Amino acid sequence: MTKNIMVQGTASSVGKSILTAALCRIFKEDGMKVAPFKSQNMALNSFITKDGGEMGRAQVVQAEACGLEPSVLMNPVLLKPSTDTKAQVIINGKVHSNKSAVEYHAFKPEVRQLVKEAYDKLAQGMDVIVLEGAGSPAEINLRDNDIVNMGMAEMVDAPVILVGDIDRGGVFASIVGTIQLLSEDERKRVKGVIINKFRGDVEILKPGLKQLEDITGIPVIGVIPHMRIMLEDEDSVSERLERRERTGEIDICVIKTPRMSNYTDFDVFELFPDVSLRYAAAVDEIGDPDILILPGSKNTIEDLSFMKASGMNMLITMLHQNGKAIVGICGGFQMLGEKIEDPYGVEGQEGVSTYGLGLTEMRTVMAREKVTTQVKGKITNASNLLEGLEGFDIEGYEIHMGQSTGVDEKDTITMTENGAGGISYPNLMGTYIHGIFDNTEFTRQFLNNIRKKKGLEPVETDKSFREHKEQEFAKLAAETRKNLNMEKIYEILEGK
Repeated sequence: MTKNIMVQGTASSVGKSILTAALCRIFKEDGMKVAPFKSQNMALNSFITKDGGEMGRAQVVQAEACGLEPSVLMNPVLLKPSTDTKAQVIINGKVHSNKSAVEYHAFKPEVRQLVKEAYDKLAQGMDVIVLEGAGSPAEINLRDNDIVNMGMAEMVDAPVILVGDIDRGGVFASIVGTIQLLSEDERKRVKGVIINKFRGDVEILKPGLKQLEDITGIPVIGVIPHMRIMLEDEDSVSERLERRERTGEIDICVIKTPRMSNYTDFDVFELFPDVSLRYAAAVDEIGDPDILILPGSKNTIEDLSFMKASGMNMLITMLHQNGKAIVGICGGFQMLGEKIEDPYGVEGQEGVSTYGLGLTEMRTVMAREKVTTQVKGKITNASNLLEGLEGFDIEGYEIHMGQSTGVDEKDTITMTENGAGGISYPNLMGTYIHGIFDNTEFTRQFLNNIRKKKGLEPVETDKSFREHKEQEFAKLAAETRKNLNMEKIYEILEGK
């Protein structure tokens, strides 16, 4: 029979996702067949599986920790906010509808059975399922029809580990308050507490841990130190997005728009010692980068309007004219063109049409059907920023609602088996392909082209992104083992 354990938190961003990944890797190292499961994820960082299903990136990282191919069964419900009041609802990897928070809450009873079916299918043949909650189980206004925290734990009879973040302060109050707001049956389900992101000497913390156990009657089973683990994070709460430093020879600036999605496309740049990666949310933060990246967007027209209102569009044009490299990925690629049209109201009001940045003659029309597919192929017509990459194998995935036309054939770079994958003009590159930079050989040549423009010597890379992530998983598992009572974890798995 498949065993399970669930990681819940006192709040968002306390480290649930990374600790779930840590447990997944530990169980794998211990010879168990393990899989992650998060019934409902709200995220703009998503991934496309081999069969074209869309799921949250956090569960993809957890699947990699398990040594498994990602499956939408691991994340059957994905909510992608498109405005402040509505989100696109994706069920079992496919777009279902757009709903407000009130509409979705009323829809949850219908989703409940779908979630249970996904869990049961995933559990077949597995030794352990590590579940992850969302936000906090103490959000009492959402307790009715809950399918992601205690409601999910009850559905599959999972014991719960509660995680609190000491780095943000108030960890004891948050843990006690969370437990006090649970019902008696829910409190019985919590079998252990983990203090996460601790800095300092744990001996100083021990008196507080003893008092916490006396107050709650629940054992503290681990104090996990603050770790710098370079794995993909969950959405815009990431500390990565606050970086402003410029220490490398190549300065890469990513525009941080309100509806930015899939910023994990750029995590790979952290592997390159000659690169400084930073994010800019205002025009005066952009400066004079060597590479300016327009990222993916859940609402391209809204993010484009944000850029125009802030004056970023004029600065981008000036940087391009001054020979700086401008790169657009997915929604950012669409923004590079002359015009974006939304005849069906995919991103908002029907019939909206807006001018793009005008760096190409491309025209994009939003379509009703979303493109969700993995892609692979070879680069042809490589020039400009992609010099030296002719015939290079690349792969990634596409997630977009729009279709783009009007690009001159001589400027097209064919990057997929199905046709044009992007454009390469002087100082300009655009593509629909997410994950294109994950191939470090491709990215190293791309960066060396920038180095050449700056009069710098080319450099080589010594490891792949995959090798890097395996090293990070090993480090994560080792550090977590050292600071977590694994004997107690296994007792909880056994129902003791």
